[in-house]
Amino acid sequence: QVQMVESGGGLVQPGGSLRLSCVVSSRVFNRTVMGWYRQVPGEHREAIASISVSGLTNYGRFVLGRFTISRDNAENTMYLQMNSLKREDTAVYYCNRAGYALEFQPFDSWGQGTQVTVSS
Repeated sequence: QVQMVESGGGLVQPGGSLRLSCVVSSRVFNRTVMGWYRQVPGEHREAIASISVSGLTNYGRFVLGRFTISRDNAENTMYLQMNSLKREDTAVYYCNRAGYALEFQPFDSWGQGTQVTVSS
């Protein structure tokens, strides 16, 4: 079973930045398109950014130009740099497998996620 551990969330003021990290337990990471998802209470979990094995990236329209996804295949680790944060970015953020076009294609398991709260 693939395990993901997300970290780096917290409380930040509007306009601020955070960097999320995700460590994946399995070498399947090195041959898998990965993505960051987020979930607001009462809403579906949605993919907001994806990255191919070679580093090609894709972003949802609400985060394009503000968030940057990256990965380190040697360390089985993925990152999400979040800049110019807005209150509507408040959510629990998860990493998991994703389709490059942001399709919902997770592994069978999820990590615990990391809470991001944007508030003054």
